[in-house]
Amino acid sequence: MSRTLTLVDSLALGDLHVFLGRAMRVEDGSVRLIGGSGVLAVYVSVLHPVGLLDESPTVLGLRTFALASTDQFDVVVPVRSLLMRVEGLLESAAAADMSEGIVVSLPMEVNTVTWAAISPPRGGWHALEPIPHELVDAAARAGIAEVAAAIPTGTGEQIVQRVRTEIWGRPIEGYDHIPAGAAFAALSLGFLHEGDVVSVHESGPWTRLTTKRGHVLVKRRSWSIAR
Repeated sequence: MSRTLTLVDSLALGDLHVFLGRAMRVEDGSVRLIGGSGVLAVYVSVLHPVGLLDESPTVLGLRTFALASTDQFDVVVPVRSLLMRVEGLLESAAAADMSEGIVVSLPMEVNTVTWAAISPPRGGWHALEPIPHELVDAAARAGIAEVAAAIPTGTGEQIVQRVRTEIWGRPIEGYDHIPAGAAFAALSLGFLHEGDVVSVHESGPWTRLTTKRGHVLVKRRSWSIAR
């Protein structure tokens, strides 16, 4: 497999840079890159279970970018390393020849990321009622404030994880199938702006929130599915 990907232009490079920067502020971990048919899908984890007893839902952020090639690949790499490579290209991108796209070299792969083994379905989605932008925004901001108040400086990692699971695992008011962590993902990754329509789709245990800026994918714990 090629150790590079080729974005169509500097605008795509800049968008990728912004998305990776936001993702790293949420969790300085890994990013999954899936390429094919001229499209790059970039998945990041905002929330996922840590250990068998963790009841957190899996919450992923997804942005897509146009590729200048149809190469197929599926790799998981450190987000910080990829961000540094993208930053290194930004300064020279404006003066570069864009006729053949911008080549981004990929860091070494990471093989121990559990959430990256969970793939959302590609089809079978059916539409639900959209969720008001204001409700998503309010749920995210309320949760951020509650997490900050509940976790003092120097708190141990296990306590931090338990608090985050409790707060972000709660459903958004009036939407029992959508955890507050999905709202946090939409706001933190820059998918939520005033006036946006937040559409909702479902496929099996997965729920997808979509705006024109990106997607949030939620996989509910199997025991919590209510039918």
